[in-house]
Amino acid sequence: MRIYGKYFKKYKALFFIGVTFVFLEAMCDLLQPTIMARIIDQGVRNKNMSLVISLGLLMLLVTALGAAFAATRSILASKVSQSFGADLREDLFAKVMRFSEDSIDRLDSGSLITRLTNDTSQIVQFSNGMMRIFFKAPITFLGSILLAIALSAKLSLVMLTVLVLVTILITISMKLSYDRFAKVQVAVDKVNGVVQEYLMGIRLVKAFGKFQEEETKFEAANDDLKKKNISTQIVITYFAPLLSLSVSLGIAAVLYIGSLIFQQGDIEVGKVAAFISYMAQILISIIMITNVFNTFVRSKASTERINEILESGEDFPREGKGFSEESGTLVFEKVTFAYPHGSGLPAVRDLSFEIKPGETLAIIGPTGSGKSTIMWLCLRFYDVDEGRILVDGTDLKAIDTKKLRDHIAIASQKPELFSGTVLENISWGNSGMSLEDVREAAKVAMADGFIQEMSAGYESLLSQGGVNLSGGQKQRISIARALAKKSPLLILDDSTSALDAVTDYKVRKAIRVFRPGKATIIITQRIGTAMGADKILVMYNGEAAGFGRYEELLETCLTYRELYDSQIGIRMAGENNG
Repeated sequence: MRIYGKYFKKYKALFFIGVTFVFLEAMCDLLQPTIMARIIDQGVRNKNMSLVISLGLLMLLVTALGAAFAATRSILASKVSQSFGADLREDLFAKVMRFSEDSIDRLDSGSLITRLTNDTSQIVQFSNGMMRIFFKAPITFLGSILLAIALSAKLSLVMLTVLVLVTILITISMKLSYDRFAKVQVAVDKVNGVVQEYLMGIRLVKAFGKFQEEETKFEAANDDLKKKNISTQIVITYFAPLLSLSVSLGIAAVLYIGSLIFQQGDIEVGKVAAFISYMAQILISIIMITNVFNTFVRSKASTERINEILESGEDFPREGKGFSEESGTLVFEKVTFAYPHGSGLPAVRDLSFEIKPGETLAIIGPTGSGKSTIMWLCLRFYDVDEGRILVDGTDLKAIDTKKLRDHIAIASQKPELFSGTVLENISWGNSGMSLEDVREAAKVAMADGFIQEMSAGYESLLSQGGVNLSGGQKQRISIARALAKKSPLLILDDSTSALDAVTDYKVRKAIRVFRPGKATIIITQRIGTAMGADKILVMYNGEAAGFGRYEELLETCLTYRELYDSQIGIRMAGENNG
């Protein structure tokens, strides 16, 4: 629970004020049985109506004050717990934003959503209950015990016996509950993961008619969650009645023994009634403490999951050099890299190449050859295992990561568009852009035409993920966003795969005109796209199989020639035969 220390410091003033009102409320509750005993023993027994009325009014005043204190502490508890919850969620989200790629790979998005919502709610519920119940229950519990002992030492032996039994039951309940609550949270993760996976691939599910399989998968996860919840509730269901039965038997024993002591003249009726009231308050306190412990067990499991986020590795620190001049030169020197927690095999091995300002480099190769890995390494999402990467003559590790990523613009094969307007999406990497600049970038990406045809043009709203656009339209907006950033180095990771060959050619030609003197890397599987580049890097099994102009590679690189024949050579042969 140490991770919540900074939040406690922030709200400690309101917290202690709230706890003060809890203490005053508990005092009011403890006074009432004592006043009742005096009404019975001194007023009713002696037929002193004036004393009955005065003590009755005092009891009403104490009750009213207790209600006022209870309302105030509830308001303060809600304010503190909800503010604390909002701060915690904000810090968790900020932490996730700074996640290293290793942390992103380790914690799936469904689990993160559960931790930021369900687990955080458990902590908020516990903090709220702590101010309302956690402090009141022990005060009432201990106060009732002390006042009951003061009323009758003999009857207190019954009460202490009950307390020992109750303590044993609560301890067993906590031990049985903790593991079960932790498993419930994991089951919630699985349900969220299944739902999220379905929603992300809903069109594919429809296309393949896999509704039954998805329903079966969800039913399995949902059934697992149900069973774990039932297992948890069974513990509470068994132990709560046992606790109530223990205290009720204690009250029955007090009534019996109290009647015997009364017959001996060692106790008055009012004190027996007050003792029973204190026993009832002890019962209520025990129930509250049990609920607190159940909430504590849940919050402890949630705290461990939240702490896992807070202790996860962060992205590389934003400190280091900037760029004296932003030319866009990129150099790989004998770079070797394997993904953490992956197969252990290098995704890139002993890779060296250079691209200078004004040049266009195409990276081509079969699936899994390490093409996209080069992009992630350029952005320093991962550090290389061997060798080094230089940007404008500076080692990547010595550059401030924010300045490095401002230096590079990317457009990926699967464009990520956000809910908002087209204008907001294109200017996302350069928020100070004018509409004219946005339109210029869109024209280069061949997106201006269809955007203008949309109902509100550049102010048209896009759904999350751009689901109201076609694949080609999303890719062109993604390319426009990368161009709008106006970075010295542009990386297009198969970002024209959904475009036809003619549009692809027009986009590449327009980019050259739009970015004179700046470097561009095009990752592609199309030979036609690669042929338009100044240099081509051919990747195979993580290694450079060839590097140079396409004419040279046709003569010297077997991998390139095979790709060429499969896409262009065979087609040309067929046309000639025709």
